[in-house]
Amino acid sequence: MPSLVLLPGLACDERLWEAQRPVLPPALDVRVSDAHMRCDRIETMAAAVLADHPGSLILCGASMGGMVAMEVARQAPARIAGLALLGTNARAETPEMFELRRSAIELFENGEARDVIELNAGFAFHSSRGGDAPLLRRYVELVLDAGAAQLVRQNRALMARPDARPHLPSLRCPVLVMCGDGDRLTPPECSSEIASLVPQAELVWVPQCGHMLTMERPELVNATLGPWLQRLLVAP
Repeated sequence: MPSLVLLPGLACDERLWEAQRPVLPPALDVRVSDAHMRCDRIETMAAAVLADHPGSLILCGASMGGMVAMEVARQAPARIAGLALLGTNARAETPEMFELRRSAIELFENGEARDVIELNAGFAFHSSRGGDAPLLRRYVELVLDAGAAQLVRQNRALMARPDARPHLPSLRCPVLVMCGDGDRLTPPECSSEIASLVPQAELVWVPQCGHMLTMERPELVNATLGPWLQRLLVAP
């Protein structure tokens, strides 16, 4: 039986997956990776996931966690029984995003992390969620709990990430690609591209949803993710 490893996004932890716990098959050994908190590159995060979790793996990654999942599959394709990629991007960093992250890193290093995160938190969600103060507050505190040093290190890892697209056509495991139809941080075209490159990909759009799928529309994520995981367990 494979292990299910949940891979959080930038500056997130196991709280990102709280709402998904009820639909995770009890037959699976479920772990939440903290490799992104211990390593400074996507490639070394992926290697740490492989070292931390021996045997066959189902990987479920959100945003940066999806990038790590794709790199794990590149490093050890024979060990991957399935990939769920939520709101992620297979491309290398663009020059525009590189500069935005570089500017943000300067602010993080100057002790302005809270100001930056609070100012930009709304972009992580669908445009209709601007008035959902409790949701925005949960997200802000989740990210700030990681600390400025992690925000700096993980953004630098994203700036240097590899282009995952060349190896995606070689994947032979089932792949679930999910994206909010109003994702303003990782545009839906990125998910469409991943699904077009992977032979066994299933592409699911989450309506009225932004980047933080598991927090914003957990009921819709669960309605797809739970049955998909169950199908993996009974597949020949």
